Amino acid sequence: MISAWSAADVRAAEEPLLAAGTPLMERASFALATHVLRDVAARRGPVRGARVVVLAGAGNNGGDALHAGAVLARRGLAVTAVLVAEKFHAEGRAALERAGGRVVELFAAPEGLDAVADDAARADVVLDGLVGIGARGPLRGLAQEVVSGLSARIDRRVGADGPLTASGPGRPWVVAVDASSGIGVDDGAVPGPVLPADRTVTFGAAKPGLLLPPASGLAGEVSVADIGLDLAGRPAVRQLEPADVAASWPVPGPADHKYTRGVVGVVAGTATYPGAAVLTTTAAVRSGAGMVRYRGSAAVGGRVLDARPEVVTAPGRVQSWVVGPGVPGGPEAAHEGEGDGLDDGQHERGRAGLAAAAGKLAGTAGGPVPAVVDAGGLGLLDGRVPAWFVLTPHAGELTALLRSRGEDVRRQDVEAEPLRWARRAHELTGATVLLKGGVTVVVGTGAAYAQADGPGWLATAGAGDVLAGILGAMLAARSRDVVADPALAAEVAAAAALVHGRAARRANPGGPVAALDVAAAVPGEVAALLSEV
Repeated sequence: MISAWSAADVRAAEEPLLAAGTPLMERASFALATHVLRDVAARRGPVRGARVVVLAGAGNNGGDALHAGAVLARRGLAVTAVLVAEKFHAEGRAALERAGGRVVELFAAPEGLDAVADDAARADVVLDGLVGIGARGPLRGLAQEVVSGLSARIDRRVGADGPLTASGPGRPWVVAVDASSGIGVDDGAVPGPVLPADRTVTFGAAKPGLLLPPASGLAGEVSVADIGLDLAGRPAVRQLEPADVAASWPVPGPADHKYTRGVVGVVAGTATYPGAAVLTTTAAVRSGAGMVRYRGSAAVGGRVLDARPEVVTAPGRVQSWVVGPGVPGGPEAAHEGEGDGLDDGQHERGRAGLAAAAGKLAGTAGGPVPAVVDAGGLGLLDGRVPAWFVLTPHAGELTALLRSRGEDVRRQDVEAEPLRWARRAHELTGATVLLKGGVTVVVGTGAAYAQADGPGWLATAGAGDVLAGILGAMLAARSRDVVADPALAAEVAAAAALVHGRAARRANPGGPVAALDVAAAVPGEVAALLSEV
């Protein structure tokens, strides 16, 4: 598991070490230089003579970058440091100059900006140490001008996968120092221009903005350098890795049967959208559910059975509910042009399923159970619900849900700050919230996750229905545990996002996938995960 800690937590962990004289900057700069040398060697070959431009601001990250530049200069690289602030790290500058590096005081001659940007665009490597992790808001002044000028000169499409070259059509390999300058370090926001990184070398621990969208898309490959910090308490954001999911996956034993493995009740699809029911039930079956009960439209039940004859349509015991895929009338129905569709009685069945999940339906056997609430099911929520309910909206649906609860928010706001608005939805509804996207953000009781496991090809019709089925099966298998400890719902939801994304990659590596292909790839992906335990 990757754990990301807030800037405040990292600084608090640094304080006792700094007070004791621990050389944190030396550790950080050496780790940074080591990564740069490896990258240059891998992409260019000989490191001697490679050109490096260090963009250094006033903070400690600027000092880290300058000291790393000194290490690189001693290894024979041609290093130029560009100082954008009059208040710079004097010891770092002195170390760089002693090692033979060159220094440009851009703050003293801002008219040289164009020449600096031209030089950086032709370099082999650019180190972005313009601001530290304590900075807030967009870049300002010379730092902003440098980033804008350099970004305009770098064609990110040219030479992206080719070798670095000292001249010609190549572009610099950009390494962010701790975090790309200008991102929201704690929330992943991108309030202004940012120089996209090919690698981020972050010190002590990952920072939330390196995992959270939209900033995570600008971080490149993230490398965490251990500098000896002792971080206690709860991380701000987590990201599950395959081994985490494999270790917690409920593998059936010889004493298990279909009821101990989990029964998923599905209310999905209508005569207008029957495919959603097929996709959801198929994904639940292929994810290892002991039984799947389709409790939706009678008009759709026949199509479900044609596709999945093992699905049961009779009433009976259910250990998790999936309500809403392919059902019109969700909070964004008007926006999607689906508000006039017939629901085939699905709203009534969906409300009954949610009432049973909450333990509010008279005669419900076994007490409350987890529920996945998707698409049209979101419009059936009434007041607050338990945290073992997992809402699975995309940005548009979350916007509509929040607006229905009195929030003045637009879709672009949700896309700009997904963690903030997923957290707000959790506060307003009580539910665990899984916000779908290129990076899936999950917020639950005391925990937040960011999963970036799927390819861009996964943005296709029906993919959300498959995710709902996977999640329903996983919740059913751990139904009692999730109700007893609702904080577990967020972890299960993040695990489902991981399996969903990896199954999409397995379905057709590097190419287009259809939703049904993703469902079909789930068994192989689960087997692969378990083989690594």
